[in-house]
Amino acid sequence: MERIAGGDGIDFQLLYFTSTSLSGDGRHLVGIGTVDGQPNLYAVDLDSREMRALTRNREGVLRSYVYFDGTPYRGFGKASVSFDAARGMLYYLQGREVRAVDLDGQERVLAHLPEDQVTGFTHVSADGALLCVPTTDAAAFTEDADWGARHHGIDARVQRLGLKSYLRVFSTDTGAEVTCEPVPSAWVTHVQFSPVDPAVILYNHEWPSDCGIRRIWLWDGREHRRLRTEGGGRSRADWTCHEMWERDGRAVIYHGVYADGCAHVGRIALDSDRPVEIRLPEGWTRYGHFTVGPDESVLVTDGCYQARSGDDAPVSPWISLLDVDWARGSVRWRVLGRSDSSWDSQDSHPHPIMDAEGGFVYFTSDISGRRAVWRLPTRPEVPVDEVTFPQR
Repeated sequence: MERIAGGDGIDFQLLYFTSTSLSGDGRHLVGIGTVDGQPNLYAVDLDSREMRALTRNREGVLRSYVYFDGTPYRGFGKASVSFDAARGMLYYLQGREVRAVDLDGQERVLAHLPEDQVTGFTHVSADGALLCVPTTDAAAFTEDADWGARHHGIDARVQRLGLKSYLRVFSTDTGAEVTCEPVPSAWVTHVQFSPVDPAVILYNHEWPSDCGIRRIWLWDGREHRRLRTEGGGRSRADWTCHEMWERDGRAVIYHGVYADGCAHVGRIALDSDRPVEIRLPEGWTRYGHFTVGPDESVLVTDGCYQARSGDDAPVSPWISLLDVDWARGSVRWRVLGRSDSSWDSQDSHPHPIMDAEGGFVYFTSDISGRRAVWRLPTRPEVPVDEVTFPQR
């Protein structure tokens, strides 16, 4: 594999999987670089490999979803960044400020969030006109007896106290809040505009009572629609996670684990109420992320795969492509190589993404001792492994 950026005096990572880190013209890669405990946004010229800081945060990390040990209402929101790749504009949170910065480091403050809200991952619409910032009543993060469990206890607190989340939509031109849609009894941490219709937002209920139960939802400006019904009355029974749009906006893909312990990848079209789900082989249950390739037939993942022998790592060391035939319910699993990241924190999750041309998969790994961004070709000279299996 080839190191692209980071690792020398800086910990550098891709953005979260709900946002690309590659510019639309293919010239730049953006990510979060941390030096002396201070995270900031950086742009990497993919030709020269020059790294350039775009922001100047010196206030540490903002407390938010995933980064529970951050400072309330102060610091850089590591979980807040989304990238308008077509226009070269990044959006993020600095304390309560909603900010925008371009690839030249020109920055402006768009809006301010209320004081009584905590945040999650933001998302910018495909046309660049709107930014969605999910927030939750701050009482959900109260450091009471449940705080030791952090994410395990937050949804229970939301239910007990009758708290809400909000889908806050801002104009990226004026900064005006054009929508504030309440979502009662929910801890919303992920939002994603439809790639073809900015009126439609995919969102989640995070860690509700059991992992991934009542997870995947749509809001179309009129009503809230649950896309899949999970749950079996037992802890971690039939759960799903890491939902994201296909590039044409026709369907949502996700993955999870059934009540019988078998992992699966799934797809639900918006014009259907019946998902298509493909079971994975027994034992392929290691945590990971699934993102879309150029179309619905290709997925990228850093999880699940279990080698035939000598693969006893507690977390997944592999980066793979899946060639999926949703109509037939079958998948060919192509293993590209190893990331060997430690997975010791949210920051070292590989979060693999494919470039627009389908030539490389980019991912984060701390294999060299510090986090850096690496890449693997999608057509390696010698494939690591290929596994084909049908729906059972």
